[in-house]
Amino acid sequence: MYEDKTLKCKDCGQEFVFSAGEQEFYAERGFQNEPQRCKACRDARKSASKANREMFSTVCAKCGKEAKVPFQPSNDRPVYCSECFAAMKEEQ
Repeated sequence: MYEDKTLKCKDCGQEFVFSAGEQEFYAERGFQNEPQRCKACRDARKSASKANREMFSTVCAKCGKEAKVPFQPSNDRPVYCSECFAAMKEEQ
């Protein structure tokens, strides 16, 4: 039903393949537009927006180490460092 398409990245100008599998994924999700950027440019664009994020320092409620989080902590909920948070997720 779907066939691989070669598209041109609007950022770097390189050609990239929009595979049949990706087209099927887009159709399942209801996306109507084809991708305009290659994977490298999409990844660079995503990471650039994350780099500008303001980080806040707080103390982990479990181990007491300093934790950097991308939100303003409030006193009504505990905040955990990434290690303790990951360990708690594994326990569930």
